[in-house]
Amino acid sequence: MEQYKKDFILFMVESNVLTFGDFITKSGRKTPFFINTGKYRTGAQIAKLGEFYAEALIKKLGANFDVLFGPAYKGIPLVVTASSALHRTHDNNVAFCFNRKEVKDHGEGGSLVGHPLQDGDRVVIVEDVTTAGTSVRESVPILKHAANVTLAGLVVSVDRMERGTGTQSALQELAEAFDMPTFAIVTMAEVIEFLYNKEIDGKVLLDDTIKSAIEDYYKIYGV
Repeated sequence: MEQYKKDFILFMVESNVLTFGDFITKSGRKTPFFINTGKYRTGAQIAKLGEFYAEALIKKLGANFDVLFGPAYKGIPLVVTASSALHRTHDNNVAFCFNRKEVKDHGEGGSLVGHPLQDGDRVVIVEDVTTAGTSVRESVPILKHAANVTLAGLVVSVDRMERGTGTQSALQELAEAFDMPTFAIVTMAEVIEFLYNKEIDGKVLLDDTIKSAIEDYYKIYGV
């Protein structure tokens, strides 16, 4: 496993974003692990998070994209910090934009803020975690309405590796639906591999009991 992935897993744990226990997801599934990106709350955390997104983007796509798009609301700080990190750490000055929840009917108007999309722009959608892919499905018509853009990819922080609306994972479904690469900074398989029986600050977060609960969860919801 690449070092930046290990560092990201530790970063999520230290930020209290990745936790283990008994939780209920938005879709109503009872899950033994939870990823709450709302726990990123400081300038240092959001700057570091952008660096992990930037690294994943470069590893997967190289320089083959022009614009980062963040679905409102969680995607807004993600595209800002990711584009900043791309410039700062990779000397790659890409544009970013995001949508308004309500279309502005005065001033310059429209539903997009930031880079004005142009025909031929290669756009990457930046998300936190996707389960059903709802925000991405809502975003694509907005992007296509704005200009004749190419969907260059979708990046999320963690691939939960569970079924979306059908038998495939949400990322697999979105990749097929919109003919674009989809990828994550890390997958849950990598999280389990790295954290299993690993002591962090004197405590093992992912022991045999939690690992067994995750395996049972994936027997029901896994792909």
